[in-house]
Amino acid sequence: MVDLVVRSRRAVTPDGEQPAAVSVRGEVIVAVDAYDAPVNAAEDVDLGDVALLPGLVDTHVHVNEPGRTQWEGFATATRAAAAGGVTAIIDMPLNSLPPTTSAEALRIKQHAAAGQCHVDVGFWGGAVPGNAADLSALHHAGVFGFKAFLADSGVPEFPPVDAEQLAGALAAVEALFVVHAEDPYHLHEAAHSPAYADFLASRPADAEHAAVATAIGAARSAGARVHILHLSAASALPLIAAARADGLRITAETCPHYLTLDAEQIPSGATEFKCCPPIRDAANADRLWAALADGLITCVVSDHSPCTPELKRADTGDFAAAWGGIASVQLGLPVIWSAARARGHTLADVVTWMARRPADLVGLTGKGRLAVGADADLVAFAPDARFVVDPGRLHHRHPVTPYAGRELAGVVRTTWLRGRTVTGDRPGGVFLSRDGAAPS
Repeated sequence: MVDLVVRSRRAVTPDGEQPAAVSVRGEVIVAVDAYDAPVNAAEDVDLGDVALLPGLVDTHVHVNEPGRTQWEGFATATRAAAAGGVTAIIDMPLNSLPPTTSAEALRIKQHAAAGQCHVDVGFWGGAVPGNAADLSALHHAGVFGFKAFLADSGVPEFPPVDAEQLAGALAAVEALFVVHAEDPYHLHEAAHSPAYADFLASRPADAEHAAVATAIGAARSAGARVHILHLSAASALPLIAAARADGLRITAETCPHYLTLDAEQIPSGATEFKCCPPIRDAANADRLWAALADGLITCVVSDHSPCTPELKRADTGDFAAAWGGIASVQLGLPVIWSAARARGHTLADVVTWMARRPADLVGLTGKGRLAVGADADLVAFAPDARFVVDPGRLHHRHPVTPYAGRELAGVVRTTWLRGRTVTGDRPGGVFLSRDGAAPS
């Protein structure tokens, strides 16, 4: 007897898309059988041609609570994640107050999140000038690794590190480091203007190229594991390829907005498109897609980075004054699927990029796959259904999105977290750590 069996003619398993019946006992997948296999189950759900995916894993989410909960919070961010088929997020250490740069700050954040999470939540620690001595204790407390900025983060309590400080942090603890790679010496003050081209000129591809080189140099010297966050500039790809060919432990991610939005099509004053590093042109996106297809870019994550509508400065359309960040944790799956299928990619490709590889990046080997022994994080996804993005139907705190009005393919019908349907009525997420899960 099992608690739940979910059947689909389009189940995306580690062996590819195939008809299957996925059986769940408690919180774990206990069998993956033929679609029409007889199963003695308390609940038998037949999705037919609606696809069954593993829950997505988003390792780049800014929740901002505590301290800036008016921007976002655990209740709203995780509800949005579940609505988008994401069943696990890793929260970034900055934009909350205090930032997660010590074990005590992690405890404060976990206390704020307790009882609010609709999906499972893990945490990144932060590496900032002067806290190298705190990193070991913070790592021991369960963070999945450490984020560092090489340029201004946008908030004063999370300052950037220089090359020497990054090297010191890498030497202080054996851990995964994730790096915001923009070089401050290649950045320029943006003109106060509603023209996107003026903002883009202030953050050229050279800034990413130089910072990626710095991160690779630090990783080479320390023998450390380094992951390049939200890669926008395709010109940095050869550096990453060469580092990997040399045996360095270097990986990189990109985001839906860099793959699907075009700098040349951004309207004047449309500050909802502002993020750092910036959205570049369509030819650049083509090169990112090619790198994703051949595995040089390993995963696609949201970099969900919301703020209050006032900080987006829609009243003036001033790109220089607007907060940089795109809130898209609910929309990443249909955004990427819509573009991927047009380029000849499959649902199995999307699951690899957005579920299995992000899970593997942080060591969550029980997430991101429909396999025996994995957590029963499941998503019923109608890949051929279409919808128009209505900001009013988004669950994150402030419904500001550059995808408003865009028609997308793929609708999340149901999300199960460890075998239970996520309805938004009762938070059921747990805290994740490198040493296992604990109730939230």
